[in-house]
Amino acid sequence: MNRVLCLFALASLLPAQSVTFDRLVHALSEQQNWLTYWGDYSAVRHRDLNQINTSNVKNLRADWIFQTGQTGSLETVPLVVDGVMYLTAGNGYAYALDARSGRRLWMYKHAFPPGRKANAPNRGFAILGNRLFMVTPDANVVALEARTGKLLWQTEMAEFHNGQYTATLAPIVIKDKVIVGISGAELGIRGFIDAYDTATGKRAWRFWTVPANGEPGGETWLADSWKRGGGSTWMTGTYDPRLNTLYWGVGNPGPDLDGYVRKGDNLYTCSLVALDPDIGKLKWYFQFTPHDTHDWDAAETPMLLDLNWRGRERKLVVQANRNAFFYVLDRETGEFLMGKPFARQSWATELDAKGRPLLMKDQEPSVDGTRLCPGLAGAANWMAPSYNPETRLFYFAVREQCDVYYTNPPVYIEGRPYFGSVSRGVTDEPEWGLLKALDPLTGETKWDFRYFHAPWAGTLSTAGGLIFAGDADGYLMAFDAKTGKNLWRFSTGTAIQNSPMTYMVNGRQYVTMPSGSAVMTFALPVE
Repeated sequence: MNRVLCLFALASLLPAQSVTFDRLVHALSEQQNWLTYWGDYSAVRHRDLNQINTSNVKNLRADWIFQTGQTGSLETVPLVVDGVMYLTAGNGYAYALDARSGRRLWMYKHAFPPGRKANAPNRGFAILGNRLFMVTPDANVVALEARTGKLLWQTEMAEFHNGQYTATLAPIVIKDKVIVGISGAELGIRGFIDAYDTATGKRAWRFWTVPANGEPGGETWLADSWKRGGGSTWMTGTYDPRLNTLYWGVGNPGPDLDGYVRKGDNLYTCSLVALDPDIGKLKWYFQFTPHDTHDWDAAETPMLLDLNWRGRERKLVVQANRNAFFYVLDRETGEFLMGKPFARQSWATELDAKGRPLLMKDQEPSVDGTRLCPGLAGAANWMAPSYNPETRLFYFAVREQCDVYYTNPPVYIEGRPYFGSVSRGVTDEPEWGLLKALDPLTGETKWDFRYFHAPWAGTLSTAGGLIFAGDADGYLMAFDAKTGKNLWRFSTGTAIQNSPMTYMVNGRQYVTMPSGSAVMTFALPVE
């Protein structure tokens, strides 16, 4: 039997998946699986698995490695459904693997029209029923049959326009809709969030993250600057089934780093928007960085927590923002509850009673250069945080880097970067970073672990008392969730630009962390 027929035979043995919306809502009751990009709708990224724990993690070893053979670093977080792993790679590739061994079951390759480039990362799948959903570098949404990888439908989100519009995120499925966002704020796009019918691929609704003149929020843009206003939606949102509310972070305005041609607050860029997922209607918004001129997207994870907030049970949404402030909001109303810095920042004296920043003097880009913290990449970025309900701590990666920002008048050319300034790293200080454990009710740091370089990897919490995290030097590490003690480390050989996940098959717990172009999976030795 030749290799193609052999792979087809393996795929044909896969069970027909039946991932209902109810299963997605109750994903945390299936601790052995990982059913959404975040692991569940709330993005807590905690699993009540304790086979690997503080006592035996020192024995953790690489169990299997799958080489995708693709260029660039994987940014995908795989799904695991009843023993099958589904993952995406850059350039329009996707795979199904046996989650026990890493054996490839099928591969999908997106077919690009002639002349289109395929050079964007991809962060993962969503699943409903027996269908997988992914986006492509040329801004399409596709549905695949989970058993075989067969293409079922394909819908273009936006015309390619010389590469202006791209898509890189993992979709989220809510009821009968697959919801996605767009990338490309640095290319002068007008951002949006889209919902598509999971059965047909027909678009159900669109929410523009940059309102037009005459629409609510349109007055926050100068003249027709909204047409090229940015506001990309390149990271996956979170969802509260009880409130039936979708929460989505919005990226920076355009032109990036220069606000002269777009005077105003520039809604809804650098904001969190709360939407009705059935119709795409805005319920509320909160803008973290009005009139951003430093590329501080609000694409960081909007984690949903139900906690006792100052003597009262409240539904909260929390975010460690790129602008170096940790925010707590009421997720029913959008009310600002708390905002405290978690890293060095030199742009705001404080946040007022409604959460609006009070700006320091001379913090804008300038002809001679303005030194400012945090830098262009932010004090946090898209790397996933986690929350441990036992320690009641929020764990996340912190970047400590300052930049010098210069002015440079913007010129808009379709398909070209639409930057109004330039920046460079501060040369007299190397960048570095932290793994931080923070009390989300106070903003107080309980412990931190210093990295040699600013990280691009997220975290995972488990009931084994562990926090898994990675660094820019290529180490996957395990920490004691209570103390921050580094208990285990493994050199993957290349910088990690991803977040770990865990699952269980046939009574054995695994931890997976993609690194470079390989998927690396770890487990304890079989006795």
